[in-house]
Amino acid sequence: MLKLNTLKPQAGSHSQRKRLGRGSGSGLGQTAGKGDKGQLARSGGSVRAGFEGGQTPLYRRLPKRGFTNVHARNHAIVNLADLETKVPSEVKELDLKVMKELGLAKRIAERLVILGNGSITRGFKIKAHRVSESATKKITAAGGSIEILNFN
Repeated sequence: MLKLNTLKPQAGSHSQRKRLGRGSGSGLGQTAGKGDKGQLARSGGSVRAGFEGGQTPLYRRLPKRGFTNVHARNHAIVNLADLETKVPSEVKELDLKVMKELGLAKRIAERLVILGNGSITRGFKIKAHRVSESATKKITAAGGSIEILNFN
């Protein structure tokens, strides 16, 4: 019968910690596995990530390229071919929220852009921030409608 006083960890799941500096018979006595002298043998002796012993580190030797635009907007770009193949037949209206739910747009996307790559046979009511000219022609020819949303 299982009792609290008979509980033990699974065999091999628990290993004992290293007891450093407990005499030469332990195998980790004297220098406690740190070797002889030097910065790494001292207490608190460690170096930060990327430190190369005083030599100019790699991240400073390589040239810096480009920049990150903090004002950039995240657009979800969707082609008509994706709408034709990945949207279920029961969905009639498409906007950014629906695209995110279907996995056609990333969660961080702020605006929806529809491009005309591919063809479309179903008529969708699409609410997007921008639709290309070729996509507009193909959507209206398939019996769909487009509502252009304000960027703000």
